[in-house]
Amino acid sequence: MHAVRNVTLHARAGRVTGLVGPNGSGKTTLLLMLASLLAPDAGAIRIDGVDPVAQPQAARALLGWMPDALGAWNALTSRETLVTTARLYGMPKPQASARADVLLADVGLRDLADAPARVLSRGQKQRLGLARALVHDPRVLLLDEPASGLDPQARIDLRQLLRRFAAEGRTVLVSSHILSELEEVVDDAVFLLAGATVDPARVEAASRRARPWRVRLAGIEGQEAAGRVATALRVPPETVAVDRRDVLVSFESEDAAARALRDLVASHLDVVEFAAAQGTLEGTFLQLGQGRPPQAPEGTAP
Repeated sequence: MHAVRNVTLHARAGRVTGLVGPNGSGKTTLLLMLASLLAPDAGAIRIDGVDPVAQPQAARALLGWMPDALGAWNALTSRETLVTTARLYGMPKPQASARADVLLADVGLRDLADAPARVLSRGQKQRLGLARALVHDPRVLLLDEPASGLDPQARIDLRQLLRRFAAEGRTVLVSSHILSELEEVVDDAVFLLAGATVDPARVEAASRRARPWRVRLAGIEGQEAAGRVATALRVPPETVAVDRRDVLVSFESEDAAARALRDLVASHLDVVEFAAAQGTLEGTFLQLGQGRPPQAPEGTAP
């Protein structure tokens, strides 16, 4: 059995590319191959023109690798971890110390600079892992589940950092199960299922399938709200669902949702919330994982 068997992707400089797929789809294995830590049995990989199999040292000079877990040097402090990593890249000690101070500030670990890694929380270790990947100022970043364990403020900070990296012209390839986080930061997405990248036609078809929108009316809840929404939209009541205080209605597109909102307002309903219940990435991911390939657009080869 092959963990990765048929993957084709191109992550571009100046953009954040998301790697999306269920557990066991091959995301981490793919990242390990890109990071020159696993050799593929076949195929070709290039990191800015460098073959990580034939030239692993040259590839590692170009890229920063952040695994899902820090995984090393628990006895070292946060600052010592970064200085040691910088020294391994050949950086003089004064420069390594200065670089460590900058990165500790960037990832919000300045107050924990002298704390040993073993006492850091999961989220703090993630931030240290990101700083370690950035020590040598790489042009390519490979990040495996970087938001795992982060608190809400740290996730916001991470999104801002990733967008800054892209604005600086770096290539950022990030894997995450937190699709709502990816939705807010990625420019492109690559979907993996069973070790293979999903054909773009399938992804496009899945992204265009109907997805639920959340509607909330002021002062009206439950079945009464659902009935009023169904009447205003002229749809069968059984196609409208109730989720606690909200009504869920599926629309084929954002244009269809916009028309529905106009109809609700025209019916004199006091709409206080109207938003997609799923992001585009999440909706596409769920459609692709239903066990039956979404139909390609008419006239497009599957």
